Amino acid sequence: MPVEISIVVPVFNEQENIAPLAAELVRVFAQETRPWEIVLVDDASTDGTWSEILKSQSADPRVRGLRHQSNRGQSAAVWTGITGSEGRFLCTLDGDLQNDPAELPRMLGMLSDLDFVSGRRAHRQDSWVRKMSSAVARSARSWALGHDFADTGCALRAFKRSAIAGLFPFNGLHRFLPILVAAGGNRCLEIPVNHRPRVAGVSKYGVWNRVWRGIYDLVGVGWCLRRRLAPVGVADSRTSQSR
Repeated sequence: MPVEISIVVPVFNEQENIAPLAAELVRVFAQETRPWEIVLVDDASTDGTWSEILKSQSADPRVRGLRHQSNRGQSAAVWTGITGSEGRFLCTLDGDLQNDPAELPRMLGMLSDLDFVSGRRAHRQDSWVRKMSSAVARSARSWALGHDFADTGCALRAFKRSAIAGLFPFNGLHRFLPILVAAGGNRCLEIPVNHRPRVAGVSKYGVWNRVWRGIYDLVGVGWCLRRRLAPVGVADSRTSQSR
């Protein structure tokens, strides 16, 4: 049967987390009656991540892997997973086990009334420096873009594929996805979700390797939103003549 739900997970050097994450996702979706798949996107890891993906695929054929030949970043990995998957409903989450997969069925259930559901990490299990930098980034995004999402850095999301129609991939897309979807007129909601401490591997992000990129991307996204063509009413001459 055609896949209805695609769960996309970008990963980079997460060798120790692949097997437990895949197993947890399989358990979470065990009661889901619609056909689903787990798409693990390896962004050219230098450890044993790809081998672990292949082992998880052998254990359950609903798990499959896509692999970049060179490291392209998280946005590229997310986009590879989206374009390389089949489901009309999409879920995303990080591969470090900090996002709780148990939240996804609830989020998918909300898509009967919404187009995009985005998580907000409640009781966030990160350092105060990262929390503070996120708060500053939120204020900047709200001021510059006119859309106030509390936690666009949360990768835990569920949405209809139709909600991202017309979006183009760029380096940094994953951080602005809720804002861009909302700006397109889609029905969006941000909800609190569970956040867990990292138990294996190391974070690939720090404050200083994001601050300048964040400013650069903010300017670019702001320009795109301001230059976006608004919907306009159109009269068709053929319709007018037939009246």
